Amino acid sequence: MKNNISKQQLDELERRIGYHFASPQHLGRALTHASATKHNVDGQQYERLEFLGDRVLGLVVSELLFETFPDAAEGELSLRLNALVNGKTCALIADQISLHEFIRAGADLKHLTSKRMQGVRADVVEAVIAAVYLDGGLSEASKVVRKLWGDRLFLADAARRDSKTALQEWAHSNKCDTPTYELVNQQGPDHDPVFTVKVILENHEGSEGKGRSKRSAEQNAARIVLVREGVWNAEEKQST
Repeated sequence: MKNNISKQQLDELERRIGYHFASPQHLGRALTHASATKHNVDGQQYERLEFLGDRVLGLVVSELLFETFPDAAEGELSLRLNALVNGKTCALIADQISLHEFIRAGADLKHLTSKRMQGVRADVVEAVIAAVYLDGGLSEASKVVRKLWGDRLFLADAARRDSKTALQEWAHSNKCDTPTYELVNQQGPDHDPVFTVKVILENHEGSEGKGRSKRSAEQNAARIVLVREGVWNAEEKQST
């Protein structure tokens, strides 16, 4: 079977993902399920590309999270990464661009939009990322991933966010600069200090928080703003 894609299909898929292929052969393979090939040969289907695309996706999303959440700990970044690159999210991205319209599969593989076929749609979207990577390099693959995944950074069902991270997300979603924190006061003996920290937020009233460490004071200051702005309720708990 030839892995060619029609000019009309190519133009439409390029529009949806935001990338123009110099050589669409890899894309044709990325869209081809094993059931559509007469002979089950790796070079004619998406499985090898899916393997590569999974690694490219992980790298790009990791970089994107590292840039977007500069105060997040490694554990939180890992949880966010897992939530953004898992099969469920990849399938949602595929559905977002109606990728099933381009997947070539055998007659025995029906209902590509069904929940049962979610894994296929997830694999194909990763294979498409690999096709972009092979055609245009990491920079172009990164642009595609950022275009398709960017809006999900703040919606990822990751671990409970701490208040500083939650406030940063809220600020960015409201087109504000990243909140900054200023030490206002330190009282008490060295072995039992109490810190007062003020959070400064562009175009919004700041707030002061107290704590036994600078970090806890910052978290409390951020939490006060989140409650005041209605992002969290007063009983909302946070992880530190």
